[in-house]
Amino acid sequence: MRNTFGNLFRLTTFGESHGPAVGGVIDGMPAGIDIDIDFIQSELNRRRPGQSHITTDRKEPDQIELLSGIFEGKSTGTPIGFLVRNTNQHSQDYENMRCLFRPSHADFTYYNKYGIRDHRGGGRSSARITISRVVGGAFAKLALRQLGIDIKAYTEQVGTIAIERDYHKYDLSTIDDNIVRCPDQAKAKEMENLIAQVKSEGDTIGGVIACVIKGCPIGLGEPEFDKLHAQLGAAMLGINAVKGFEYGDGFAMASRRGSEVNDIFIPEKELTKTNHSGGIQGGISNGNDIYFRVAFKPVATLLREQPTIDLEGNPTTLKARGRHDPCVLPRAVPIVEAMAAMVILDNYLLNKTVKL
Repeated sequence: MRNTFGNLFRLTTFGESHGPAVGGVIDGMPAGIDIDIDFIQSELNRRRPGQSHITTDRKEPDQIELLSGIFEGKSTGTPIGFLVRNTNQHSQDYENMRCLFRPSHADFTYYNKYGIRDHRGGGRSSARITISRVVGGAFAKLALRQLGIDIKAYTEQVGTIAIERDYHKYDLSTIDDNIVRCPDQAKAKEMENLIAQVKSEGDTIGGVIACVIKGCPIGLGEPEFDKLHAQLGAAMLGINAVKGFEYGDGFAMASRRGSEVNDIFIPEKELTKTNHSGGIQGGISNGNDIYFRVAFKPVATLLREQPTIDLEGNPTTLKARGRHDPCVLPRAVPIVEAMAAMVILDNYLLNKTVKL
């Protein structure tokens, strides 16, 4: 099982949903970066369960413990070890899933691959493991902050309720002004009400998160196998419940002509009049804003009866217990930002090795 992400900036993670703790080791963090522990904790708080009435009812403080790699408030360039302890597992809620597979969940595939699985909250395949990604991304953000690179993700759509795709129309500093993390406050209330309704019915719902990266320099990414958009896509598709990724105008380009979507240069400037490409051309960043969208499916665990099978393939019925998100989007926003931050920092460091 591969548990490491990145090349020069690397995150290795460990832990399970109902184990003692979730944590990781960060390698490749540049030395001398100011480490704002309050900022790292605030990023975890944005992902933390039980933060509102439209998230899981599991209550966890998710308090960060930093074990190494920091001295007098600065990174030392050595491995940064960290952990977040689990304190509110309620493992008994999952006992009725010990010998059953949840439909559309990783239970079935994980068990068939490894021959063993932790039925308590999904074990290693649980979304709780994304804690480590958020910590890794927070450290990456601190480094990118010194480079003037800013990353903002937000909820663009829940079910059929959506805001306009043009992020320029919104004040992205207001994303955290509501519990859905949507920059349109009126639409956010509609989304909140929909999620609350779905939760009351024991059901779940999906949606879309958009992300914008500003200040990215020209030259990140490679023209062959490590195209920047491919790395961002892999990072996003590796997040639990993600089913789709598009950057720039994405699939909309398939029905248009080149004369409509080519980004024409502004003479004497390293900029273009439009940005249909989403800030990446030929797999390499071009200095414009990088923007992309990530589609999340509805959470697989429903608090209502579903037909399923047991470990022997026999038909049975499951009504899940426990505490589960009716919609992952509000808590997934910081995860999207974190993965994007690690990809960008890793590529910035790699780009320093290309030429003298």
